[in-house]
Amino acid sequence: MPLPRLARALSALPPSCGPVRLVAVDGHAGSGKSTFAARLADALGGAPVLRLDDIASHEALFDWTDRLRHQVITPLSQGQAAHYEAYDWHARRFGPASRPLPAAPVILIEGVGAGRRVLRPFLARLLWMELPRAASWARGRHRDGPEQRDFWDGWEGAERRHFAEDPSRPYAELLVRELPQGYEVLPGPAGTATDAQIVTQGEDPSAAR
Repeated sequence: MPLPRLARALSALPPSCGPVRLVAVDGHAGSGKSTFAARLADALGGAPVLRLDDIASHEALFDWTDRLRHQVITPLSQGQAAHYEAYDWHARRFGPASRPLPAAPVILIEGVGAGRRVLRPFLARLLWMELPRAASWARGRHRDGPEQRDFWDGWEGAERRHFAEDPSRPYAELLVRELPQGYEVLPGPAGTATDAQIVTQGEDPSAAR
């Protein structure tokens, strides 16, 4: 599936958070969420991307739901632009300036836990990066280098606990596999006939590029 066709299908969905269609890109750390979200955002004509790395922090790797609701979900649900303070992982602090997030027709939320239970009612679709945990973590460790080894040692346990208590993949309408060139998009565990049609209409589903 060409990403422009996926983008058109997502744009045609009913709004899910005020006037906005929130589309989550979830998966294990290192699974390729950021790269895929950036490419999908381009296909959407420059859709905003909210990175959960900007919402989380060293002290709250997954305990950021209230912050996201207050700074992002509530204003978007009211048709207003959101403003949030991004976390600086080197300085270990938020801000100082806030970042705007306009109430665009489609907004992508990418990061581990983007499909968590409390966010799903606000999502138009949940996409899951289909790369096994061990392979994702190995790629993430290689990407970040030995200087981030201690962080990854702590992260792996936190991610295990999060997905054990609040899994996302069973609720994904679409699964995304990275190919040597492009992506393959498949119906997910929670997909509907409409989602299957997104994947298969007009071409072989294995030709998702």
